[in-house]
Amino acid sequence: MIDTVLFDLDGTIINTNELIISSFQHVLDKHMSQSFTREQIIPHMGMTLEQQLQIFTGNDDVAEMVVDYRAHNAIHHDNMVKEFPHVKEVIAALHERGIKLGVVTTKIRPSTLKALEMFGLLEYMDTIVTVNDVEHPKPHPEPVLTALERLKADPQRTLMVGDSAADIQSANAAGVKSVAVAWSLKGVEVLQKYDPDYILNDMTDIYDVLGWEPEKK
Repeated sequence: MIDTVLFDLDGTIINTNELIISSFQHVLDKHMSQSFTREQIIPHMGMTLEQQLQIFTGNDDVAEMVVDYRAHNAIHHDNMVKEFPHVKEVIAALHERGIKLGVVTTKIRPSTLKALEMFGLLEYMDTIVTVNDVEHPKPHPEPVLTALERLKADPQRTLMVGDSAADIQSANAAGVKSVAVAWSLKGVEVLQKYDPDYILNDMTDIYDVLGWEPEKK
């Protein structure tokens, strides 16, 4: 029986997709001689900011671009970040049933907390593992293993829900059940290549994975 559920943040429980894409386009247009399309950016979402910028530029030193990205991101955050359907109600129901909950993200801690607070999700989280908390971010298993250790959770009784290959790979490597979300910009077909244990077409599908129905209210 599953008693722990871990969630990725961006693109999984909070819709930061357009904010992320616009932030990348802004900083790449500023620093590069070529423009980048959505289609070029989306496949790499889910990696760390530094890793993505290194891929796009071919440069190891992207510190200045990271500063510019985060400045643009912060200015536009509240206007561009949206909710995904049914996320808050499902997380609240899981919490009410005693499921241990956590966030495992490649985002930095301040912006993670800001996003969770914005949509009233922070209060439900028993642990939050950000890129600041690990040496090896996803797709390495360390972030998921860190969450398991903090929660004293059994991998075999844990789900990791995410929208990217990095989420699935990290979950599989850590020995937990991997769950891909169909609302990922990458598309279900791409995520299926990484062998997730489950795919959610809607967040409420997690009730079926857990083997129970939500309480009627």
